[in-house]
Formats: sequence, structure tokens, C-alpha cells
Amino acid sequence: MTGRIPAGSGAGTARGGGTAPVRVVLAGAHGHGWWHLSNLRRLHSAGTVEFAGVCDLRPVEGLPEGVEFSGDLVELIGRTGAEVTILCTPIQTHADLAVRALRAGSHLLLEKPPAATFADYERIAAVAGETGLACQVGFQSLGSEAVPAVRKMIADGLVGRVTGIGAAGAWERSYPYYSRVPWAGRRRLDGVPVVDGALTNPLAHAVATALAVSGAGIDGIEVELYRANAIEADDTSCVRLRMDDGTAVTVAVSLCADRRHEPYLIVHGETGRIMLTYTEDRVEIGGTSVTHPRTDLLENLVAHIRDGADLLVPLERTAGFMRVLEAVRLAPDPLPIPDRFQEVGEERRVLPGIARVTAESAERLALYSELGLPWAPAAGNPTPAERRTAVTMTAEREVPAGPPDLSGAGTVALDVSGVRVAEYVVRAEVPVTSSPRPYLHPVRTLGGTAVTEVAPADHVHHLGVSVAVSDVGGANFWGGRTYVRDRGPAWLGDHGTQRHLGFSWRDPAGFGESLAWAGPDGTELARETREVRATGLDGCWALDFSFTLTNLTGDPLPVRSSATKGRAGAGYGGFFWRAPGSARDRRVFTEDAEGEDAVHGSRAPWLAMSSAEWTLVFVQRADPWFVRVVDYPGAGPALAWDTPLLVEDTLTRRVVTVVADGPLSRAAAAALASEVST
Repeated sequence: MTGRIPAGSGAGTARGGGTAPVRVVLAGAHGHGWWHLSNLRRLHSAGTVEFAGVCDLRPVEGLPEGVEFSGDLVELIGRTGAEVTILCTPIQTHADLAVRALRAGSHLLLEKPPAATFADYERIAAVAGETGLACQVGFQSLGSEAVPAVRKMIADGLVGRVTGIGAAGAWERSYPYYSRVPWAGRRRLDGVPVVDGALTNPLAHAVATALAVSGAGIDGIEVELYRANAIEADDTSCVRLRMDDGTAVTVAVSLCADRRHEPYLIVHGETGRIMLTYTEDRVEIGGTSVTHPRTDLLENLVAHIRDGADLLVPLERTAGFMRVLEAVRLAPDPLPIPDRFQEVGEERRVLPGIARVTAESAERLALYSELGLPWAPAAGNPTPAERRTAVTMTAEREVPAGPPDLSGAGTVALDVSGVRVAEYVVRAEVPVTSSPRPYLHPVRTLGGTAVTEVAPADHVHHLGVSVAVSDVGGANFWGGRTYVRDRGPAWLGDHGTQRHLGFSWRDPAGFGESLAWAGPDGTELARETREVRATGLDGCWALDFSFTLTNLTGDPLPVRSSATKGRAGAGYGGFFWRAPGSARDRRVFTEDAEGEDAVHGSRAPWLAMSSAEWTLVFVQRADPWFVRVVDYPGAGPALAWDTPLLVEDTLTRRVVTVVADGPLSRAAAAALASEVST
């Protein structure tokens, strides 16, 4: 391995006496690997690492200049002299590739779960010990200072003696999630263990975080596995751990919720309780809430290699999690949940009330079979035969709601002079394939006519008035299928979510809001601040909508439309208003153009869309107009009309929309546009 500096021999000393960046290669650049690609670019730009290479079986587009590519990991490590390998490959390949990387002389950042069996975990641990190289496991939540903060609260006796810890998580997954790769939703593949279940992969952090907070050893494990989807693995499951300090730890999770509910855990004490929402690093106790910082695990690994810093998630810290995974692997196959207890849609399956069920489990430290559910056997942990023939079902009952909502109401009203003109939906009850985001609906004229539409049959991902972008850093925040160059629209499982974080101010006419823009795996790409205000005019009113998007990736954040990928005219993305498809006599015009063909793509300072019942006058000066009026009525400025927009730091836009009763003339629209001009 020409040019390689062995670990422990002064690696990283530059000729000028400084410290050279740690050379890093990535194995597995697709799927979750896209996040690691972005993080590597960020740390490369910062001089923390040298992004040296990518190993994958498929080509990877857009790699930075000088980054090597190979289908052979050992060859790539040798050629690049990589000191660190990020391993983000299918679960069943972790052990073999981890051993090869370690024996090639590379430290590891190993994605969770570390391995598909406890024996494979021990094999990795043995080689890491033999080589003296570091292995950090990618449980990002354990990089948060929230975990030691909670442990200190427990040690300081703030909630008295701990009686147990309950964790709950309820997410949604569409059908394409289980068909995106051959191993998705599988317990085994070609006879090889995979163990891709809700407890062990997408919501594995709930288990790992609960164990980290507990700090005790495991004495016993009870597992219950269920599935609503036609898959091999569990999509709804729970586990109860009997700890050696006499406490119980329960984790109840599902991928069949109506929407994403942030996972959390509750520390139950004799005199109080602590709540940790680990995806947000937020700790709540006694009416106070504190959000803690989080350390990037690759940066921590680099600090360990260069400066001897303690690893935050060394392989040995995940032994308890691997015991849980092994129990899941050896448990009977998941019990199918009959269709009569589900809402079976075209895009996904939903278990009604499952978020409340996981919440009750966390409150009572109970298994599903102990909660009186119609789809869960009532005898604790049944034998395989009992599970296959279980027929004892009772009517589903209401259970308590989940954690308290501390970030604002579910719906916010906007009034103009005492007239309700709009409602703002903070948390969208829509499928993940619609890219959940806050939206305004219904929006009405002063006369009470609705001028918005939500989830119409022609485009179910259109949500009233919202900020929707088809591609931000590779994540779909528009909804629906993603346009792929030379292929067309496709389901990619790449949908992002705009998550409400809180209101900075609120009054009857408007509000200020903060939001997190997270990719399909929950990683934040950007934070947004948004201000929305309704203002009265003479005989009508105006919606003033502004937003600032702050890039969190450390690299230029690309904003793309389908047009930038080759679909002519499809430059949509940004502030978007979906009007009612039932509107009669639809018309669109600017100060000097009439009709969809003439207005679409223009840069007029204002655009009016009208019908027999209403008129909307949009005013902004930054971007071309995207407009549809024939197939459906919708309009908004296009952030990336025909070329990608790179957000270095922040992106700010403002659109003012006049909402008027009846059709307006060009002169009347121009006068109103001038009155509210930005």
C-alpha cells in the first residue's frame, strides 16, 4: 500500500509541521450513503478530512475532482491510503467488509446496525481488538449531549429512584420503501440473516438511546413482532428488557403511522419524569425544555485518531443493542395484522391510532399484547403456534395521546378585521410520499369563497399554500414522484419532511415560525424561519409570506427542479399556491401577457389568476413564474427555473398575494399589485 502511513506511527504529520486531514473513503454511496457524501464534502471543505475515495458496485455521479472510485474496498484503501472507512452498505455485508477494512489498516465508522448477528458483531470486535484500530458505530443520537445530560439528572436524583424507561416511535413508510433494494423488509436473504425490522434498523436509535440512558446490563428480553405490510420482517414491534438494576426498559415502534411522530423516551422516576426527544436532542423536565448540541460521529472519530479523544459510540458500547437484535433475529416470524384492522391505501398501510398505542406502551412499560389490542395476542409472548392461530380479539380502545405538544397548536387561524380568512395546518396528516409540510388551507376571500385545495385527485401532493421544492440536496420536498434524467418520473423513496419546531411570535393576523427540513432518513439539510401575515385592503386582503432557508450541510446546497434534469417547462419549486380545480372561467395574465403559454416562465413583477368567483394577484420580483391554468390552477415563483440554484448560506424569498372576490380586470389587478408591491 504505497504511501500509506500506519496508524499509531505519527500519522497525519504534514511536512510543514501541521496536521494533515484524515484520509477517508466511503463504502456504499447510495441510499443513506448520500448523507455521508454530503458530510464528507463538508468536512473536506473544512480541512478536517481528505475525501479520498468511494467504493460501490454502481457508478456514483458528481464526485468531487480527485476522489477515487472502485468496486473493491481493500484495493481502494490501499490505493488511497485511507485511514478511515465509512461503511454504509447492506446490513448483511457489514461483518465481512468491516473485517476486510480493519485488516487493510483502516479505522471504521460503521453504520447501524453493526451486524446482522451477534456472532458477526463479535467477529468484528475481535478483529478490531487484534488490529488496535477504532470502530465507531453510527448511532447519531449517542453523539448528543442530551444523553449524558439525562444521565446526570438521574444521578443527581432529580426524579428520585428510576422505576423504568419507556420509548415510543411511530413513523410512516410507503410501499416503495420496501421495494427500493432487495434486502429491504427482509429477515433473511438467500439464507443469510438481514434482520431489517423496525426495531433493528429505521427505529434502532430508540433501542440504543434507551440502553444508553439506562446504563444497566440486560438480564432478560421479551420481543413481540408484527407486520401490516406484505414483508418478511416486522414493521410494528415492541421489546421489554429486564435490566440488572431491577428496572424495565420498553421500546414500542411502528412504521405504519398516519404521519411521522418524533420518537422519544420517558424516564419514570418515583418523584418525577424526564422526556428525551432524541431526534431533536431535546430534554424536558418539570416544565422546562433544553435542546442540547450534538457531535458529528466522523468528526469525533477523527479527533480520536489525531488527538486521542474518547469515542462517543465505540463498538463495545453497542453490545446491548446487538443482544436485542439477536433476540429479534431468533424470534418467531412477525404475526400478520389482518387488513380489517388497517387502513389500506394506494401508497401505504396505516394502523389507526398506532402512535397512541406506542405512547401507552411507554407510559405503562407494557408490551402490545398487554394493551388489549385487537391484532395482538393477549397472552404475553406466545409460542409460534399460538401466534399463528391467535383468534382472541377485542374491540380496539382509545389510549392516551403521545407526548405533550410543546411547539404550538395543530392549526393556527388568520383573521382580518375579525373575519377568518385562512387556517394554517402546522402538522400535515398526509403520506410521506406527499412530502409532509405545513400549509395554509382553507384560504378564503372576505366573502367566504375558498381559493385553495388540498390533495386533489390530479396531484394528491398539492397542499394549499406551502413552500414545496422538488429537489433540495437530493431530497424531494415537493411530493409525488421524482423526475430522473433520461428515465422520467420515478418513486425513489427520497421524500423529505418540513417539521414545525416552534413559533417565535403569534397574533390574530399572523405568526413567525421555525422549521427543520429533513431528508428521508431524518437528517436535517436546512432550517427555515418563516413569517406569514394577513393584511386588510379595500374590499380584499393580502397574504404576506416570507421565508429564509439556512443551509446546514456545510457545502453549497443545490436546489433543483425537474426542468434542471431535462423536463422542459417543469421549473416548479418554491412558494406554491394550489387553487380549486372546480373554479370556472379560469384565466391567467400579467401586466403585458395573457394565457398560460405567454405567462409561464415570464419575469413579470406580478401575475394574476382569476375565475368567475375569485382573483389572486401574486407579487414578487426574484424568480420566473411557474403557472398552470388549463390542467389545474396553480402558480408560484420558480427557484430553479432551468438551472440549479446553489444555496451557500441562506436563501430568502417573499411573496405577497392579494385575495379578492370575483374576477378583476388587468387595471384593477395592477393597482392592487402596486399597492402591496415588495
